[in-house]
Amino acid sequence: MSATTFGRRRALQLGGLATLAGLAGCSGKSLGDSGSGSGGGSKELQFMFWGSTAEQKAISNMLKAFEQEKSGVTVKPVFTPADYDTKLNALVASNRQPDLCYMQSPMGYRLAEQGKLVNLYPYFDKYPDLANRLPGTYFWWDKGKTYGTQSANEIMSLWYSKPALSEAGVETPPAEADKAWSWDTFVQNAYKLTLDQNGKHPDEDGFDPKRIRQYGVSAGLGPTVYQPLLLSRGINFADDTGRKSMLDTPEAIEVFQNLADLMYKHRVAPTPAQLGNNAPSTTVQLKTRRVAMVIDGQWTLLDLAQGKLEFGMGVLPKYSKPMTITLGGATAIFSSTKHEQEAVELYLFHDNPTKVDLFSTGLWMPLEKRYYTDPKDIDVWTKNDAHPAEYKTAGVDYTMNSSAPYFYQKLRNIEAIDKVLTPAIQVIQQGKTPAADVLKPLAAKLNGGLLQGTYPTNGS
Repeated sequence: MSATTFGRRRALQLGGLATLAGLAGCSGKSLGDSGSGSGGGSKELQFMFWGSTAEQKAISNMLKAFEQEKSGVTVKPVFTPADYDTKLNALVASNRQPDLCYMQSPMGYRLAEQGKLVNLYPYFDKYPDLANRLPGTYFWWDKGKTYGTQSANEIMSLWYSKPALSEAGVETPPAEADKAWSWDTFVQNAYKLTLDQNGKHPDEDGFDPKRIRQYGVSAGLGPTVYQPLLLSRGINFADDTGRKSMLDTPEAIEVFQNLADLMYKHRVAPTPAQLGNNAPSTTVQLKTRRVAMVIDGQWTLLDLAQGKLEFGMGVLPKYSKPMTITLGGATAIFSSTKHEQEAVELYLFHDNPTKVDLFSTGLWMPLEKRYYTDPKDIDVWTKNDAHPAEYKTAGVDYTMNSSAPYFYQKLRNIEAIDKVLTPAIQVIQQGKTPAADVLKPLAAKLNGGLLQGTYPTNGS
């Protein structure tokens, strides 16, 4: 479910739908008729997915394990690392879609409403592990109709370099939600962690902002960064109806201006220009001490754990209450499959932490509630070298007690919204226009017909 970690992070920070495409072309061989047999009475399924080389290997191994457990079924992996949406849309248009695949949630809603995806709700009674997942991970498009859940869960976290904080005399960010730093404390510590080439901090005379050796934090103004802070401030992107924007409220303006001020007023975070288009990953930036702290997704743990560096995981800074978001790309089953029962069984197999090592290696978080509440099930995916000691409170408990779904996965008409939203937020991120001057006309535009409500939060 990952491209490069940094590519994923920048997609998350700078654009919304790119995030969903990164979360969940074809290979050299083209897809044939979906579900066609491979001879000898075997039932063949095709599983189309994106991801990094590590993810390709993990998914391919998972599919082989499924074949071994499910006699008479073969699964063809269709790894598509580039131009995924374009290729999938082309396959759907030519009626050559796979049986199962990763999918952006907006595309999933559209195809489900057209009757092209399997409604998994009727399988809830038969498969409790499908029915007992985190509520925010489901993609309901109507009453009693869901095309499934995220492929895996993710949250946003605060990652940091232990040596950088130790040398600056800064206590490590809290790993418990109720102890989260206030925004002001977060900024104060970012000052202490920001150094120019002469070792001066931004609030010291002689500080050279053009020669910064180490930034205190890297954050950005992407939706996965600002939504948790909006929630912490007591609001969301839109009201509960999904038809009125909250971006023109004083609370939202404060959040966006504070994020921009990290870069341009406080000078404790790199600007997009300073990061550059080909900046290294979160892991490399922490390891080389280019930055001391980074707001990034839980998925970056995969690279951090393999990066041979001393890192830690904390909860995000807060305003009034500690909050993060849950998010992830979808996996869906096409209704054109000739082997629906086997496809459903593979669907359940592919996101099972006991079958796929992407959970234990740090890329994915589970979907079922029991993996967050039962100590034995928590150990299944967190009791290993990849997950730091503080993960129970900073990851598991944080998810269960202080999270809300990513708004891109719940709003109707999000593709049209994104075309207006993303460039507007990028104007704020350029630092030349006050947040209020961008957000007020943006909210008016969103309220002018772009906001069309939300998808159901449950199947009832």
